[in-house]
Amino acid sequence: MTAITTSEHHEGGQEAHPDLRVWGLLTFLVSESLMFGGFFATYLFFKGTTAVWPPEGTEVELFVPTINTIILVSSSFVIHFGDMAIKKNSVSWMRFWYFITAVMGAVFLAGQVYEYMNLGYSLTTNVFANCFYLMTGFHGLHVFIGLLLILGVLWRSLRHGHYSATKHTGIEMAEIYWHFVDIIWIVLFTLVYILNAF
Repeated sequence: MTAITTSEHHEGGQEAHPDLRVWGLLTFLVSESLMFGGFFATYLFFKGTTAVWPPEGTEVELFVPTINTIILVSSSFVIHFGDMAIKKNSVSWMRFWYFITAVMGAVFLAGQVYEYMNLGYSLTTNVFANCFYLMTGFHGLHVFIGLLLILGVLWRSLRHGHYSATKHTGIEMAEIYWHFVDIIWIVLFTLVYILNAF
């Protein structure tokens, strides 16, 4: 990633320093991974120590979550097209691909809200429902934050010269974060939906 080795000069002729923003983001994502890992470990503990999991009346359905998964996984490829575009110095194509990613992220969140409204159980119904809402809700929050980052990139791209083939750290950081959100969802989808459906 070029952003890791990029050096920038401060005004006034000060010495260049390494750009550590990407490393800072990666450190943050490692800490978030540990939080999700705690959720997953707790979920697996309850799953392994409960006779019927999920309990009757709190089963999951696959149709909407599967569509959501296809959308989110596909959006990781779409956002990467935007990163490749800016590295070819095409701001317009970067905007196009990031806008499409933002739409896909919004559709994912809308699908999650639709699922919540049609489940028939709530956060306090039982332990499974509690785990389900906490994990999917926490992930949904991360998708929402990622959506804000993407919209921030699009907003900043309106400033002439803000992004270019040699200056695109913010774009790379948004892409890395979005891939993280995607990977977490794949694990979550497997644990909560796939393993409980069969």
